[in-house]
Amino acid sequence: MSTLSVALGDYPHVKALLSGDVPVKGYTVEPVEVKPIIGAYRRMIRDLEFDVCELAPVSYTMAVQAGVPLTAVPVYLNRKFHHADVQCGAASGISAPKDLEGRRIGVRAYSVSTGVWVRGLLREEYGVALDKMTWIVDDEDHVEGRVPANVEHVTDGRSLGALLASGDLDAALTGNAGTGRAGSPRAGWTAAATDQEAQGAGPYPLFEHPDVIARDSYLRTGVYPLHSVIAIRSELVERDPDLPTALYAAFAESKRRQVASDPGWSALPRLGKQARLVGGDPIPYGVAANEPSTRAALRLARDQGLLDADQPGRLYAEGDYPDA
Repeated sequence: MSTLSVALGDYPHVKALLSGDVPVKGYTVEPVEVKPIIGAYRRMIRDLEFDVCELAPVSYTMAVQAGVPLTAVPVYLNRKFHHADVQCGAASGISAPKDLEGRRIGVRAYSVSTGVWVRGLLREEYGVALDKMTWIVDDEDHVEGRVPANVEHVTDGRSLGALLASGDLDAALTGNAGTGRAGSPRAGWTAAATDQEAQGAGPYPLFEHPDVIARDSYLRTGVYPLHSVIAIRSELVERDPDLPTALYAAFAESKRRQVASDPGWSALPRLGKQARLVGGDPIPYGVAANEPSTRAALRLARDQGLLDADQPGRLYAEGDYPDA
């Protein structure tokens, strides 16, 4: 049997696959641990280091556009609404989304998926002019060369959390997309909160009731923001056209077993909360189940200059992908 090196985040719904309890037909899975998992994204896009790797959907489509020999199956391991992801500086005076115009907003890199989704909701839901905002980044994009003129790089080594606390940023995205660390973009991801507390920072959320707004948005649009698509080196699919179907089936079965043993998602309460918000499966797999969100992600990436109008062409490898 051939071996597949597989790099995935620490999700309960992939453990049966990574452990071998759920096999990928014809293959032995060799898990590769990378923490944080986004550290694997650049290694996959630039060096094709793994056979199978979780990737940010926008980064994946940008890589395909750039000619990187990757393809994918419609498995999205992670989903997240982003109305809670904009934090405003304590002295910024920001009280509404339009107040972000003319301000400096921090994000780890311009093309991170959270940034794409946040900019989309700010423009489409609240009429914010994105070209009137200055985006401050402290990391590289996985696929470079597509950022607009209103993007500036941090030059003094401070983290986005430190810049927000000091007032050098008016707002910033949270978590891995922004203030979720106090050190290098590739290390120290959990230290930001302590760092901000030590400096007496008091950022506050842009939206006071983000869950209410997120559910309203979902009910109106059907869009449930995508993260973490499963990418495969194209060479493997050319060699074995049945691999995408086998891989998809294994991910679906691994998820099915997790849901059967833990229907309330106690192993990952955030997904349990999101299941209540969407009134169903918090991580649907398949083409049809994800079509509204996929269409929205591609539209936003194109509108924001990250993808050309006719890109990325084929999104998934040929295969059998029943909704799961």
